[in-house]
Amino acid sequence: MKRIAVVWIGLLLGLPFFGLSQAVSPLKTGVWRAVVKNKGGELPFGLEFTANPDGKGYTAYALNGAERLRFDAVTLKGDSIRLTIDIFEAEIRAKLTGTTMQGFWRRRRVAQNYTSLPFEARHGVQYRFTPKTETPPINVTGKWATTFRSGSDSAVAVGVFDQKGSKLTGTFLTTTGDYRYLDGNVVGDSLFLSTFDGTHLYLFKARRKPDNTLEGGFWSGESGYESWTATFDPTAKLPDATTLTYLKPGYKTLEFSFPDVNGKPVSLSDARFKNKVVVVQILGSWCPNCMDETNFLSPWYKKNKARGVEIVGLAYEKSAELAESAPKIQRLIDRFKIDYPVLLAGTNVKSEASKTLPMLNQVVGFPTTIIIDRKGQVRQIHTGFSGPGTGKYYDEFVEDFNRLIDKLVSEPGLR
Repeated sequence: MKRIAVVWIGLLLGLPFFGLSQAVSPLKTGVWRAVVKNKGGELPFGLEFTANPDGKGYTAYALNGAERLRFDAVTLKGDSIRLTIDIFEAEIRAKLTGTTMQGFWRRRRVAQNYTSLPFEARHGVQYRFTPKTETPPINVTGKWATTFRSGSDSAVAVGVFDQKGSKLTGTFLTTTGDYRYLDGNVVGDSLFLSTFDGTHLYLFKARRKPDNTLEGGFWSGESGYESWTATFDPTAKLPDATTLTYLKPGYKTLEFSFPDVNGKPVSLSDARFKNKVVVVQILGSWCPNCMDETNFLSPWYKKNKARGVEIVGLAYEKSAELAESAPKIQRLIDRFKIDYPVLLAGTNVKSEASKTLPMLNQVVGFPTTIIIDRKGQVRQIHTGFSGPGTGKYYDEFVEDFNRLIDKLVSEPGLR
């Protein structure tokens, strides 16, 4: 009883508990049903383990719809397991007992302050919210004009759902990005959706009312909550993403000088950007939508940089101190194999971020993508990013992005 008490005290305090147990419980490969518990109840996601080809250790993936999000490391010691997603400074620690795991998820906020929630998993269980497979009496496939509310504040979104039997996938589109890959079920007159990407934990529940509207709740992380309502609307759409952030009157160009991870200042006036089409990516290493955009831009840059195109990332982090934020930016660079410079531009408080680029009306959201022509003039500012979890909306962004870049590359530059 004393050893068990010590383990659970360690869990509650967020302390490592490797080495406290002597028995070795082999890790079972395949899919586990994992659950993080927040104020909305169980927030489920898929967890898959595969044995590494060299026979040394394992690789783990979080499963949400079509996404397989790789953990950076799987560490086993005795009957203890640790899974890390370094880019988000997040981890799962649990005790492994045959076909079950029990422990906690936590994410570093600042210094040694953590957000933490209980975690458990069971091997061989592959359903999301319910094992029931019978077709429910409702079908929510399609577009839904959605409003999220928190106190007196509200925000509009577009829900995009695809239901096959009791299986439900989709996302919510917003003016600053999407809610990424949501996965869940429809049971009776209610829908349930969740996603886990290491840093953002989202749980949606709603009931379809007799008037065919949806009404429910949205729980995020440790304690976030918003109510939401939605009306089926095939024509629902958001404001044009290229109109939300813009240059103030009198400005045509962008100017800045920020340090890279080594402290070297980088400016748009540097020789590498002269006579080039430049994509300025406003991002943060903490931001999953920025992760999706970086996952597109990094390989795109490798294929297109010889055409006279450059990219520079402006990272807005939780701290403006280089010693604190440079390692986070470097982890982003390493994970996505980024070849273009990523600079520390300031903090991720939007009002503070806006001060670093005073020629903009404001920094509305992360990511924001600014496209500059070969003469140094801003030609488009796109707020937010619709990632691959949005399906055709992602495809449309890629098509529009490439079309604009092709046009700008063909235009004359400075003489």
